[in-house]
Amino acid sequence: MTMTESTPQTAPSAPSAAPAPASELLVSMTDAAAVKVQELRSREGKADAALRLFVKSGGCSGFSYGLAFDDKIADDDRVEDHAGVPIVIDAFSVQHVAGAEIDYVDSLMGSGFAINNPNAVSSCSCGQSFNTDGSPAKAGGCH
Repeated sequence: MTMTESTPQTAPSAPSAAPAPASELLVSMTDAAAVKVQELRSREGKADAALRLFVKSGGCSGFSYGLAFDDKIADDDRVEDHAGVPIVIDAFSVQHVAGAEIDYVDSLMGSGFAINNPNAVSSCSCGQSFNTDGSPAKAGGCH
């Protein structure tokens, strides 16, 4: 995947105890992103893995996104189905990604996943981090 980040540490639950998919979707996914996720899952031999969307502290604007394949679902994870792609969002990240869209962009300038988030009120110039409270970016650049 183009957005490789380490998956946040969560306690795995028994497969039978996995939460039921949410009835009202928290995030959306474009067709292009769903196709790319399916392709990557197949290529990486993770056909049964979910796509984990998470937010972690870091970056010059306060938070950054992560996407990773994960087959461990915690009791407090939110699980959604998007055209056959299960998306898992941990309890901390839910508050930061409500209403966000996962997209896959393929252009002359590069390709990769993009998170279009209405909660992000500012981001750094590199586009890798964001904040939701309007506070200024930290000095020292990105990363």
